[in-house]
Amino acid sequence: MHEVILREQEQAILEKIARDAGQLALQHFALLKSLKIEKKGHLDLVTIADQEVENFLIRRLREVFPDDGVFGEEGGEIKGVSGRIWVIDPIDGTFNFVRGGQDWAISIGLYQHKRPVFGVIYAPVRDLLITGGVSVPARKNGEILPSLPALDMAKAVIGFGMHPSIETADRLEVIRFISDDLRISFRCCGASTLSLVSVALGETDAYLALGDATWDVMAGIAILESLRITHTIDWDEVELSQKLRFACSNDVMIKKLHPLIEKIA
Repeated sequence: MHEVILREQEQAILEKIARDAGQLALQHFALLKSLKIEKKGHLDLVTIADQEVENFLIRRLREVFPDDGVFGEEGGEIKGVSGRIWVIDPIDGTFNFVRGGQDWAISIGLYQHKRPVFGVIYAPVRDLLITGGVSVPARKNGEILPSLPALDMAKAVIGFGMHPSIETADRLEVIRFISDDLRISFRCCGASTLSLVSVALGETDAYLALGDATWDVMAGIAILESLRITHTIDWDEVELSQKLRFACSNDVMIKKLHPLIEKIA
């Protein structure tokens, strides 16, 4: 693994960019009744807020890191010359956003040597900022996160997310496996970023994704790595445009989830 070096000053700049993007999103959030909403697909929405926040993120990242590339959910893609790519989701959880819920976030992930290496996730309604990476301790609003506890199956819970295109048979198998084979509880918040944050905060023990995009998880996967959370993604075989099916957790839970991953991969 190649080590990424982001100076503390650069990390602070990225945190401010995320917070400023969050304030821009909140301006639209306060005017939901007049917000223009379009469909990208079944249960897949995009708003002018997504587009404006993505444009803002691209502009600011290019100002600070002019040699780096940028890859965004809403079509923003800029080739860089450094080999580093900022993979961004302007509003992850748009469906929650347009319904007036709090579970949505801005996500900025750094992709280098075909690996997620640093991430910033900001949930504006909750004023929750999570940062971290392969060489940067995970922090919540500036405070270093504690180590995660050992898995206790008596009170274990897993978060999951499924893209609307996922077949019903696979959806049902996920719920059946969690309920019958693992005999644990589950959660679905509708935002991949915050599902990953829940793992980082110890609120859930794992996250299972069917159909997540790379921009959904780039920041969160990097943050979790600093907390010794592993995953089943083979980044050597992944292109940034791909949809992903994976699990992330500690090694013990990953082993328990392996039969499910094999079946629905």
